[in-house]
Amino acid sequence: MGAYSIILEKENTLRVNFGDPAQNDQIVKDAAHCLDALVKSGKITGGEIIRVTGPASVPVAMVLAHGLSHLYQAVACYDPKLSKYVVAIAHGNKYGVGDLID
Repeated sequence: MGAYSIILEKENTLRVNFGDPAQNDQIVKDAAHCLDALVKSGKITGGEIIRVTGPASVPVAMVLAHGLSHLYQAVACYDPKLSKYVVAIAHGNKYGVGDLID
């Protein structure tokens, strides 16, 4: 395992988590590597929306947001206080920033 893991749970949901202890300079590299591997393997190909759930530091969240925003029209993050996903990135007309989805 690396310093960060990304697992495709469903067709449009990624579970993210910290792995081996490390600092953000290594964690962001591992997060980018995991995301690239999922894309290269064809497990994630892009589309309408991707949901992300699990812990992330701000630098990791930025890596994920950047990579996923090139593939998906909308990127949503799970908010446990709301028990919903909050759309954080939106392109097009279907989703808007701040929309709550299941």
